[in-house]
Amino acid sequence: MAVLPLVACSDDETINGCEDGDGHSPLYHANVPKRNPFLASDLYSITHFNSAQTDAFPYAVADGTFKVDPSSCEGGWSGPVNLMTLSAAVDGFMWGMSSDRVSYYKTKDGGFTKMGEAGLPGSTLKTQEQLQILSDKYSNVTDLYNAIVPFLGKNPMYAISSGNYVLCDKDNYAYTNVGTIIARYKLSDSAHPENGIELDKQLDIKTHVDGANVLVGVVMTYDGHLVVAYNRGLVIVDRNLSQVVATYALPADQILTNSIAVDEDGGIYVASNNREENSQGLMQKIVWKNGRLSADAADGAWQAAYEGGPNPPSIKMGYGTGSTPTLMGFGDDEDKLVVITDGGKRMKIVAFWRDAIPADAKEVVAGNPRIADTKEVTCGLPSSTEWIQSEQSVVCAGYGAFVVNNILSGGSTTGDKVVDVLAIGPLIETPKGVERLQWNVKENRWETVWTRADVSSPSMIPAVSTWSEMVFVNGYSKADGWEVTGLDWNTGATRHRVIFGDTSRGNGTYAIIQYLDNGDLLFNSVSGPYRVKFKP
Repeated sequence: MAVLPLVACSDDETINGCEDGDGHSPLYHANVPKRNPFLASDLYSITHFNSAQTDAFPYAVADGTFKVDPSSCEGGWSGPVNLMTLSAAVDGFMWGMSSDRVSYYKTKDGGFTKMGEAGLPGSTLKTQEQLQILSDKYSNVTDLYNAIVPFLGKNPMYAISSGNYVLCDKDNYAYTNVGTIIARYKLSDSAHPENGIELDKQLDIKTHVDGANVLVGVVMTYDGHLVVAYNRGLVIVDRNLSQVVATYALPADQILTNSIAVDEDGGIYVASNNREENSQGLMQKIVWKNGRLSADAADGAWQAAYEGGPNPPSIKMGYGTGSTPTLMGFGDDEDKLVVITDGGKRMKIVAFWRDAIPADAKEVVAGNPRIADTKEVTCGLPSSTEWIQSEQSVVCAGYGAFVVNNILSGGSTTGDKVVDVLAIGPLIETPKGVERLQWNVKENRWETVWTRADVSSPSMIPAVSTWSEMVFVNGYSKADGWEVTGLDWNTGATRHRVIFGDTSRGNGTYAIIQYLDNGDLLFNSVSGPYRVKFKP
């Protein structure tokens, strides 16, 4: 579609979006995942916002254009990846989760004040001066690499293997990963958060399972057990980190590079990549039942192959999906699905039936009845485009889905994922292209709603406001530098821009976009989170 006009910011900013009788948008009323009672809250207590990993939030966001100086915003320093700022179990506070530390922030009364921080086990906290180096301007990739190697090492991408997929439980314990260790943090004094936080307990998974060399992340079952995903499988751990309760190993040809989703009935959804290029990945439903992990069909478990691909040149990890599985369809919704993108150079969005396969389902992939439908994503780009591929999960709200392209056609790369994510935009042309799709319940198929071939979204996880019916990406342009862009969910029109300018403090680097309940942006930048206020 063509570039659509920008809504101007005015003194009487309004919250747009189609409204129904009670003033809320239809998307706001779509069925949502059942709340997990063992998480701190029903939103933002786990990466991708909820147990179904939908990346959807219910807060209103104002239309308009806002120019922001990140240095004037209240925030903290951490990184180089600050994946998410988690809701705490105490109102007005949040846990900051990053690749080098865990922090605790006071967010009440419009503030964002760090109350304390603690390093990850065996790691060294980056200094503010080092983290500012990540946000400096560079004239070429060599200078960028040489500037960050002294504190990130010769292979900077190894610095992002910790703090990836995290959560906060109902008792206000925060859990994160570092290497093969799952670590738990707590307030030093729950009655006095100003006294800071501390590492409470830790458990090294490699001492309990063979082949574990890195943890991917952690989620929570609806009966209060931790599901720890590692490169070769899953382990169930009690929340006290005292023991491994159950284990499941992936097939020998599979490896896990993304997190997992869970449902309220014990279903655990795992999308693994093949260890060989251009070979099939595996989408699985593993069932947590009666104190064990089951892959038996009699318990509701299943496996389905999906298409893998070649080695991606930048941003994306692995030969298969870049997606954490996203659940779609809840409550009395007709179709219950789990959604990913596959590993093809020109990726497809793939929906799998997550429970019993409906009677009206058609076999769209021969010999693979579990696949409900698959559709090639174009993002509005020419048919000659070599790469259309994503490292982000599929954003889902109602039966709508949103995907982004993270790969520049032609495969420009620096050879290191962290250097890539800092260089793409300012030093290397940014990839472009996004697409909004809709699941057709009657015909059991994907349909494209709109595309934007001009929108940049190199690495940050998008998010959708169901109140405002707006989806958000973080991208770069030569004209304005880094920004968060809000696109209308129904038309693709640009409705919201937060322009940071030519500073990588506006680069979200694999993190997720968040807005707070009053509409403020909570931006998880490469060098630490900060709060952007749109009104005094």
